[in-house]
Amino acid sequence: MPTEFALSCPLPITERKNIIMGHGSGGKLTAQLVRDLFLPAFDNAILRKLDDQAVVTAGSERLAFTTDSYVVTPIFFPGGDIGDLAVNGTVNDLAMSGAKPLFLSAAFIMEEGLPVEELARVVESMGKAARRAGVSIVTGDTKVVNKGSADRLFVTTAGIGLVPAGVNISASNAQPGDRILISGSIGDHGMAVLSKREGLEFEGTIQSDTAALNDLVRVMLEAGDVHVLRDPTRGGLATSLCEIATSSGTGVEIDAQTLLVRDDVRGACEILGLDPLWVANEGKLVAFVPAASAAPVLAAMRGHEHGRDARIIGQVVDRHTGFALLKTEIGGTRVLDLPFTEQLPRIC
Repeated sequence: MPTEFALSCPLPITERKNIIMGHGSGGKLTAQLVRDLFLPAFDNAILRKLDDQAVVTAGSERLAFTTDSYVVTPIFFPGGDIGDLAVNGTVNDLAMSGAKPLFLSAAFIMEEGLPVEELARVVESMGKAARRAGVSIVTGDTKVVNKGSADRLFVTTAGIGLVPAGVNISASNAQPGDRILISGSIGDHGMAVLSKREGLEFEGTIQSDTAALNDLVRVMLEAGDVHVLRDPTRGGLATSLCEIATSSGTGVEIDAQTLLVRDDVRGACEILGLDPLWVANEGKLVAFVPAASAAPVLAAMRGHEHGRDARIIGQVVDRHTGFALLKTEIGGTRVLDLPFTEQLPRIC
């Protein structure tokens, strides 16, 4: 009697009836959720651009508007906490449109039993971060949920800023010939949070890179033309490059030998089987600039405290459109792709 075999597809299941952690990865499941659920419900020309902020017109001014929620665990980690992370992240989303961030709101969902001392630490950290970035937190909200209904503290921030005349920055603006610049090392934030969460000890303490980048963007725009800006947070650098390639209909090529990964971060990733290309950053940006602007923009970045390790890592091409490719250290070529699952959940 012939033996029966049950065959199954090795590809991840993308159609889900319930939300899973992978929907928060910033990868394929997140993109699917946005494309199939949110876009049809909210569809409009501004939202359709799917940038990290919306640029809208109010009278004679162009405003950048963004919102984000922070559910990081633990709420305190080497180099930062959920408070300065929320301020810096929202400031950076505004800055990635070239805007000057001005005002933020902050909403807190607090779990019953959260020590007031811990909340005070977070709020104080947010105030300091806002002053450093030159923004004001002007409104907010508080809610308390029953013990066990949340994880200590969630923070939601929104922000608005002014976009200068003549500045037009969007993921869809990448053009063949553009050079790709990054402001420094990758993977620092994700590994700092994970090492604290899991109680892992590595040689030296890995510090989060959380920082507000609006002043760095200012000096870059003063130095030359910029087509695209993106802060590679959840999903890391690889996810940002894939999104830009898709949005602009161009090909992206980067060289692994040009990437900076700190030794402690690289070692931690190797131990845990992670690729720093997909690990979150919270104080770095990637820029796509015309070839003629690459040198002056790079020089301006290196003269700023948040861009001293800036470098050119690749270019935009008119082939393999919609895809990002990595030239490996041994000379091969690897296709970068959006992650299916949440590699590091609750990282921001």
